[in-house]
Amino acid sequence: MNRQIQINKHPFPSLLYLEWTLLAITALTAVIPPPLRQFRPKPPELSICGVFPELSVCNILPELSIYSLIIFALMGLRLPRSNQINKVLYITVEILLILITGLFGERFARLFPFLYIILVTRSCLIFQLPGRLFVTILSFSLFLLTTQLKYQLFNFQASPQAQERYRFLILNSSLVFGLSLVFVLLMMNAVLSERHSREKLAIANEKLRQYAMRIENQATLEERNRIAREIHDSLGHSLTALNLQLETALKLWQSNPGKAETFLATAKELGSKALKDVRQSVSTMRSDPLQEQSLERAIASLSENFYRSNGILPIYQINLEYSLPPEINTAIYRITQESLTNISKYADATEVKLELTRTKGNLRLIIQDNGKGFDLGQNTTGFGLHSMRDRTLALGGNFNINSALGSGCKIIVNIPLARLT
Repeated sequence: MNRQIQINKHPFPSLLYLEWTLLAITALTAVIPPPLRQFRPKPPELSICGVFPELSVCNILPELSIYSLIIFALMGLRLPRSNQINKVLYITVEILLILITGLFGERFARLFPFLYIILVTRSCLIFQLPGRLFVTILSFSLFLLTTQLKYQLFNFQASPQAQERYRFLILNSSLVFGLSLVFVLLMMNAVLSERHSREKLAIANEKLRQYAMRIENQATLEERNRIAREIHDSLGHSLTALNLQLETALKLWQSNPGKAETFLATAKELGSKALKDVRQSVSTMRSDPLQEQSLERAIASLSENFYRSNGILPIYQINLEYSLPPEINTAIYRITQESLTNISKYADATEVKLELTRTKGNLRLIIQDNGKGFDLGQNTTGFGLHSMRDRTLALGGNFNINSALGSGCKIIVNIPLARLT
């Protein structure tokens, strides 16, 4: 498929301007007469009309050369990019136009090597390196062929001394022309490589931007989940306990007002704590709900609150030989808090056991009750269970629930400590 190249959108505008400059110089040679050469033989023009002026077609061939030059110039505005056959045909037509311009235009022949330089430049834009090398070698071969033909024509009308001088001139021009082609080829390869690198960098930057957006979205989602967990684990626990205290106080209000007042006082404390949790969650979403307490003391406070709310004192055993990182302390505290909240709301248990043990490379938390249990296939989609599982998985641990109807519930959390300590 061909792609139209607009002047203001040309991939290399400077090269397009260079082409026009070289073409303009070549065209001017058809208008400006050559300087007079005195006292030395005149080299023949590489033109059929210059060698055979008696041909009748010589009157129209110069116009053909001008048209060929114009077509060659316009072809630079449209380059084949995909079809290999079109590329080969494109280069073939350009070579034919160069030959027509040089062989049939008497004055164009002087500077027609510039057209080969333009040809090599264009080939670099449409071919890969092997194709560029082939066009460069072909251009230099055609130049040598035409200069050799010019030298043979010169031998018919020049003295031996002039022939020697002209041979030296051809050698120098061939060397300069070959070096010019090599320079153009190397320059174009460097420019195209640099452009290709910039395109790859732009693509890489775009991918990086997309990855950054994905990471940002993922981080936002994780932060939202973290905030949701914090609100659920802190405020949800306090409100659940508050509701239980109010229900108990309401039941005892008629029969035992004194005891009901005790439950109301506890409810007031839980309400104050819930308000405090809300303020802290909105302001800073604190990462340390233990409030600088040790994990043992924080779990003891949860057990005391559970006892005041349910009349059941959890049996807990904590065996921690070493201190834990803050992120693990927070996770264990929140998992314990959520487990006790679920037991208060759903279990109807009469006994709760809690065991926290640390070994050399592992931390295990077991929370077990003798309540009514539940069906694992139907009751594992709540946010509280997801929150506990997410906290465990975030630390590279394993979260398991064992429960059945009428058999209570057992939560087992294992967190590896080797990579976190």
